[in-house]
Amino acid sequence: MSTRPSPARPSPARTAGRRPTMLAGGLAAALLSGLVAGCSASATGNEDAVNEDGSVDLSQVTLIVGDQRGGSKALLTAAGLLDDAEYDVEFKEFTSGPPLLEALGAGSVHVGGVGNTPPLFAAAAGRDFEVVQAATYGGRGDAIVVPEDSDVDEVADLDGATIAVAEGSSANYHLVAQLEAAGIDYDDVEIKNLQPPDALGAFEGGYVDAWAIWEPYTSQAEQDAGARVIADGGTLANGYNFQAASTEAIEDEATAAALEDYVARIAEAQVWAQTHEQEWADAWSAETGLAPEITLAAVKNRDVEVVPIDDALIASEQEMADTFDAAGLIPEQVDVAPYFSDRYDDTSLAAAEGAR
Repeated sequence: MSTRPSPARPSPARTAGRRPTMLAGGLAAALLSGLVAGCSASATGNEDAVNEDGSVDLSQVTLIVGDQRGGSKALLTAAGLLDDAEYDVEFKEFTSGPPLLEALGAGSVHVGGVGNTPPLFAAAAGRDFEVVQAATYGGRGDAIVVPEDSDVDEVADLDGATIAVAEGSSANYHLVAQLEAAGIDYDDVEIKNLQPPDALGAFEGGYVDAWAIWEPYTSQAEQDAGARVIADGGTLANGYNFQAASTEAIEDEATAAALEDYVARIAEAQVWAQTHEQEWADAWSAETGLAPEITLAAVKNRDVEVVPIDDALIASEQEMADTFDAAGLIPEQVDVAPYFSDRYDDTSLAAAEGAR
């Protein structure tokens, strides 16, 4: 699973007559973010860290990490796992996984943490990347919420509703799956493709009937906006969270050396968060500005376990990709297996075991 051929580009013939996808719209703006973020798409910037004898001088390496608010930087810092890194780590923040992967594909970042859905859209777009580390957070954090005084009591009541969701996010799959289970076609609801900050404003302003979201925004919606959860992803979402790396980072000897160490630190930090709930909630609160009560609720809503990138994981992600294809949300059916690599499984799983 550690090598893959160049992915085929979507065939225009397959997209004719289909629902417009978000690949040309919602993710397009993220390309600009990736270009502005600044690093060449053809090099990692770490080429000079390889000595003449082939050894790597990690002190000359800078690993550029795509991050989300309250994400990897906050977690690693809280766990004290950045202090002794031999290489420099530069974080670049994104609003969600889709723009982060767009920037990764443009060469602006080397690695970044995303949920279970963004890699599927990136694969469908033919991006160059590999998922190289995995953990499951459980599906309870993915939720569909409605205003407290809403007449909507269950997903079946959402037929014809206006729903906010960040298309291409983990919440997007959860929404599609919940609608499908309730017998509602995705075309039978009006989707507002909004990132969490804008979606929260639309939700509080009464401009949408429901909001599909993930933690910590689920807990924020409940506590700050009086939202009511009508469905969570406990049985429909796999809860996977991934570290995805650019092809250039993997193929560059110096960057790959830092990358392997980095994903091990991520795995250790994920276990730390599960065993130090209050400490992580406090650090998460300080990083995001959310109330400690919100971040603690979000932490308790997650069941973190570092997992291998194996056939079962890939099959689950393939099922998700097929669901998106059937709903017309990606241009064509995509084989996701080539985008998942177990090259760092031994390292990350050993780090997680050692942290227990």
